[in-house]
Amino acid sequence: MAETGGKPRLVDSHAHLDMPEFDADRADAVRRASAAGVVAIFCPADLTRAGSLPSIAGLAAEFPGVLAAAGVHPHQAAKFAPDHLRRLKDLAAHGAIRAVGEIGLDYHYDLSPPGLQREVLRHQLAFAAEAGLPVILHSRLAGADIIAAVEGEGFRRGGILHCFTEDWATARAMVERGFFVSFSGILTFPKAGKLREVAARVPLDRLLVETDSPYLAPVPYRGSGRRNEPAFVVETARVLAEIRGLSLDDLAEATTRNFTGLFPFEKTGEQC
Repeated sequence: MAETGGKPRLVDSHAHLDMPEFDADRADAVRRASAAGVVAIFCPADLTRAGSLPSIAGLAAEFPGVLAAAGVHPHQAAKFAPDHLRRLKDLAAHGAIRAVGEIGLDYHYDLSPPGLQREVLRHQLAFAAEAGLPVILHSRLAGADIIAAVEGEGFRRGGILHCFTEDWATARAMVERGFFVSFSGILTFPKAGKLREVAARVPLDRLLVETDSPYLAPVPYRGSGRRNEPAFVVETARVLAEIRGLSLDDLAEATTRNFTGLFPFEKTGEQC
């Protein structure tokens, strides 16, 4: 990625650049993010989809600020197999991933049975603990069970609770367990008042921002039919800064510092 040209230095802590929506312009999306001030993008690969990991690995090889993770999403829990753990072990051994994820629980869509989701989550938490890796957690209508899984596995490596939509009690409990809380474009939606209340309470040193691209385009892009992409993370950061009573520069500095502390990626003069 190029220099930010004086723009606030931001990190998109979660973007699905492996998705087909980016097939035509994957590298250009990274370059546009750089032009918008984004210095790093964290991309989780889906181990149940053949082309996912190669797409992310290709970007990571080209752009130093693109970081990879891998795991089995709760939607895909029914496809989980022992081979996925063997694949994670190989990736971790070669330093090809920085976290296990996206993993977790989703009780809104229930695309895989809830009991199976919990079992698959526990398997991956146990592996992450063994490998010494943080995790990227997905939690939708599942806060209590996410906390129970982390506690049940004695997981102490921390990570990111991404695209946060749960309540304050869940955020507080996960922060106490070493997790960062990442807010997406949902924070900018007119009806997200309760979420903004939570965002106002999360400790500054535990905050992150993300796009969850290609989903959840923030205002002003939402409803325009336009695909979300990492460059748009600045809009979520702008709203989060207003909620916290901070300048965009200060919010960007804090969230980028938080991410870098968890996932160091920078060398002198090096970014996406």
